[in-house]
Amino acid sequence: MTENQGPAHKKDLTRRRVILAGGAAVAAAGIGAGVVATASAGEGKSGTTKKTAQGEACYRLTSETTEGPYYIDADKIRKDITEDKEGIPLTLRLKVIDSDTCKPLKRAAVDIWHCDALGIYSGYESMSQGGPGGGGTPPSGAPTDAPTGTPTGTPPSGGPGGGGGGHSEPTDDERYLRGTQLTDKHGYVEFRTVFPGWYQGRAVHVHTKVHVGGKMTDAGYEGGHTCHTGQFFFAESAVLDSARIEPYSTSTTTRTTLTEDTIYDRSGVTGGLLELSYGKGRMARGVTGSITMGVDPDETNDGTGL
Repeated sequence: MTENQGPAHKKDLTRRRVILAGGAAVAAAGIGAGVVATASAGEGKSGTTKKTAQGEACYRLTSETTEGPYYIDADKIRKDITEDKEGIPLTLRLKVIDSDTCKPLKRAAVDIWHCDALGIYSGYESMSQGGPGGGGTPPSGAPTDAPTGTPTGTPPSGGPGGGGGGHSEPTDDERYLRGTQLTDKHGYVEFRTVFPGWYQGRAVHVHTKVHVGGKMTDAGYEGGHTCHTGQFFFAESAVLDSARIEPYSTSTTTRTTLTEDTIYDRSGVTGGLLELSYGKGRMARGVTGSITMGVDPDETNDGTGL
């Protein structure tokens, strides 16, 4: 499965600032001594900063990215999205603020979705190319002769495996590692999931959307609009640590590094780089990832036009 997406067209990041929460201190709480805290792995936190009255640092508007082909509006309001998937426990602590006022956005709906430890997306298992060996069993009776002639017709959109920004229709009814939550009065949500694996062509990442202006119904969150579509990224050192632990260590899929990724804009926290904390030598026990998303609630950014 390859999201063969070129660099996203970023909106103007110079006209607004956002408050970056004290991610390392918050994330480390409850984990114990010997904590490894990593945010950048050589990737800087770009943008002019200043200190607020609370001593927090201000950064620029969080980067918008493409939605990718594997979004499903599942309307599953839940904190634990793990279901039965194996992997390193991951707690994601996310804060959403208005990038103009720096005030928390309460009752905003935050979606996240990502692949499992072996690079498989729920809803698209038959299209996935993750797992040991980088894919499923090759079809039998494959041709051995070189193809002849010139192909005709319009090539399929979205790139290999349904990649690119275009949406692909789900191929199955699985919905693991997908979920939605409403922010509290302080703008926070927390998800329990597993550390994502990797697949061909993309660095390790988590997708996210923020919706505002809607309301909860018996059918889920409805109405309003999508004000932010982005992705969260993981420091290279943490990904290397995860690769030593099963089931990640069983994957032979070629891995794309953070600096090779075509979506990550190398702007550090403003580009979606998570603040990660875990016990030194004890990553298998769990990781906490924290970040603040600065969004413009008056804009519509559904990630499909990038």
